[in-house]
Amino acid sequence: MPLSLFPRPQDPTEVLPLSAHDPTRLGPYRLLGRLGSGGMGTVYLGRSRTGRSVSVKAVHPELADEPEFRERFAREVAALRRVRGRFVPRFAGAAPRAEIPWLATLHVPGPTLRERVEHVRPLRAGALIALASGVVTALADIHRAGLVHRDLKPGNVVLSPSGPRVLDFGVAASAASLPSCGRIWGTPGWVSPERLRGGAATTASDVFNWGQVTAYAATGRNPFGTGPVASVEERILRGEADLIGLPAELLPIVRAALAPDPVLRPSPALLLSSLPRQDGPLTRRSW
Repeated sequence: MPLSLFPRPQDPTEVLPLSAHDPTRLGPYRLLGRLGSGGMGTVYLGRSRTGRSVSVKAVHPELADEPEFRERFAREVAALRRVRGRFVPRFAGAAPRAEIPWLATLHVPGPTLRERVEHVRPLRAGALIALASGVVTALADIHRAGLVHRDLKPGNVVLSPSGPRVLDFGVAASAASLPSCGRIWGTPGWVSPERLRGGAATTASDVFNWGQVTAYAATGRNPFGTGPVASVEERILRGEADLIGLPAELLPIVRAALAPDPVLRPSPALLLSSLPRQDGPLTRRSW
């Protein structure tokens, strides 16, 4: 399993210099540096001719050489163009049939949820509600476009000054839909039980990951613990979630999202209607 499809660096402000093997331009974007690299490809910080900052995600050459991957990637990009929402990065452009297939979204400044929790502390009160409602709203928008995220985790949620943003939904979907890859796409410890059993990723799988992410934001830990991956996955399969420390008003909602049976999990719309209301506007200091 890849640890991440397109991960961000640990330091949210860090941009690594381009190497001699990196492209200096993709499409209309001049590449300024690397934001991260993973099993699917590399993410670059780019700039348009008008000065707009974008995150440009370039697919690894070995995947680009697979015709089936290119076709699926092109279909996912077409679906990705339809995603509209406050809590997803805006689509900026793509070239799925280029020599190096790439996808660009507007760059979202800010730390990831993982970075915030590891380096500061878990979220509290209004910030926690804003995170939970923003992420589930993003999932609803993604699902409405016919996509499934398949890799929702703390490292794929950025805490921007105007609210959370869910990253990496387009490429994660196309990667996971490849029948020839012979493995489960996702991050160890952040995969739903039905996928661990070999089933397909569905919207209910994303809801399960939302429950994990929300519990992590509140407590600072994966509700299924740490340690050997096999042990964590066994707890996921048995539904042994540790939700101690989760605020009482979120406990029944998160517990429902983490139901081992995907049929029993609520939809994103039901989750959103069940969440407490956020008090006051969100600012940079809210995180």
